[in-house]
Amino acid sequence: MPSKVTIQPSGHQFEVDEGEAILDAAMRQNIELPYGCRGGACGACAGFIIKGEVYYDDEPIALDDDMKANNQALFCVGKTSADIEISIDEIEELTRFEIKQINCHVSSKEHLCHDVIALKIKLDNDERLQYHAGQYIEFILKDGKHRAFSIANAPHNDELIELHIRHVDGGLFTDFLFESMPENSSLQVQGPLGSFYLREDRHRPIIMMGGGTGFGPLKAMIEHIEHVGFNQPVHMFMGVRALRDLYMSDMAEQWIKNNSNLSFIPVLSDPMESDNWQSETGFVHQVVAKQFPELDAFDIYMSGPPPMINAAVDLFTQQGASKDNMFSDAFEYSTDATQAIAAKNKPHGSK
Repeated sequence: MPSKVTIQPSGHQFEVDEGEAILDAAMRQNIELPYGCRGGACGACAGFIIKGEVYYDDEPIALDDDMKANNQALFCVGKTSADIEISIDEIEELTRFEIKQINCHVSSKEHLCHDVIALKIKLDNDERLQYHAGQYIEFILKDGKHRAFSIANAPHNDELIELHIRHVDGGLFTDFLFESMPENSSLQVQGPLGSFYLREDRHRPIIMMGGGTGFGPLKAMIEHIEHVGFNQPVHMFMGVRALRDLYMSDMAEQWIKNNSNLSFIPVLSDPMESDNWQSETGFVHQVVAKQFPELDAFDIYMSGPPPMINAAVDLFTQQGASKDNMFSDAFEYSTDATQAIAAKNKPHGSK
């Protein structure tokens, strides 16, 4: 028998089947809960358990001891076998687009830097995907597994879908994309997904912070801002290891020339001697905090590896940022990619 979930403060109710994630059940019944990675890595789906219990098949990465002590749960991977009551703010302002499963084919593949490609796909039958700037899609593989990648182009420019994908040696899907994928390959995707999107009805200055291929969804947001004509200041910080990892910087510099409200600050955490880097170094979230010691007035959008985002949330909260004004998209590795990285001890982020 399904269990009943009651949401406070809205009072909305929905049913969840045995073994079904609470978020999946909510989405199935058109209940909009916040989420990001859908894998327990980012914490964007966190809420409180008022009554009942939530269990997990595997302990999620983003659920720490303080959250457990406060009766918080991650609903993207949390499940229940009895009626429960939870507290979480639903997403009311998001115009919900239908999540579709669509066949597509590869239109082009371009190397952006030594280990990142821009993969552009075209939906079959000239179909178009409606989405919000910042959302992502999933590839549905033949074995039923899914691989998620953020959309890197703005919704108004939707003839092709652009994805920024980092190559992880030993990651089965990225190995295929980089090394053996035939031209014009047919694939299947579903989307749009994610509650990381540009809040267009707010009129506060914006800080954007990306790590690695976290540049992709932020690029989509900037392009959308340019298209619709936002007036508020936007400060974009981009963190990578070395100069060779920084891609599309020429495009970012052009944004600055075109719009006096935009700024772009690249940050290298481990520059090589040959980079001759004279600008910001260190962890990107610390550079943000140094330049903006008071963050209560800002909306903050963060995209990249979970450790970067988790550290940023902790630091930014100390400097006055409200969690209600911080929005994130944490790039979680697939199991095979995680194992490959662990074997090589190279923890760099991609979705």
